[in-house]
Amino acid sequence: MSCSGRPLIVGSDEPEPPFPLYVQGTVVKGFGRGSKQLGIPTANLPSDVVERALTDIPIGVYYGWAQVDNGPVLPMVMSLGWNPFFKNEKRSGEVHIIHKFKDDFYGQNLRIAILAYIRAEKDYESLDALVEDINMDIRVAAKSLERGAYLRVKDAPFFEVKPE
Repeated sequence: MSCSGRPLIVGSDEPEPPFPLYVQGTVVKGFGRGSKQLGIPTANLPSDVVERALTDIPIGVYYGWAQVDNGPVLPMVMSLGWNPFFKNEKRSGEVHIIHKFKDDFYGQNLRIAILAYIRAEKDYESLDALVEDINMDIRVAAKSLERGAYLRVKDAPFFEVKPE
């Protein structure tokens, strides 16, 4: 258990249906808040991908693996929903890859394997409270992905390097 009272590991010992859920799309510009306002950069999935591929899971925060183009497979957290703190009018899929990138990757292919649900989407009293919860989500994802059944998904054929 963390000092926030939230567990550091969520999800069963193995991904359970409908997971793993494999999704890919071209990274698009979002609202510009991830890096600038929150200090937590996100790769945004195109709205058609969100509407077509992510309608059968509830809004909320998820964790799994991500790959940009033919790069390494890295841990990620994804917010799926309307981001009520910012009063979004359309549902979005925003992926934070747990890695420091030196450049943006708009227009590049993003593959994600969604493995488990962390928590429901919620509104916040302050930007600081939102950032604190996102940072906790990142810790939960990193710890939860250390388990064998979750680690094995990194090697799924979905992430195989494709010839350029």
